[in-house]
Amino acid sequence: MRLIMKILLNNENIVLDDGLTIKELIKHIQLCNQYYAVEVNEQIVPKSLHASFLLKEGDKVEIVTAIGGG
Repeated sequence: MRLIMKILLNNENIVLDDGLTIKELIKHIQLCNQYYAVEVNEQIVPKSLHASFLLKEGDKVEIVTAIGGG
């Protein structure tokens, strides 16, 4: 049986596999080649921790991507 969890991602409820890391979430939503910042429960998570930071049920995740201009 597969375990799932619900999180709030950029103010939208989503269902994911339980035990997903931030890095796996980034891959899942296809942001791998973009510049971005991640905040979990109002705390910025450094990119160096994305591979080991486990998301859990009810987490509030905000991902902000950089937009180039000129």
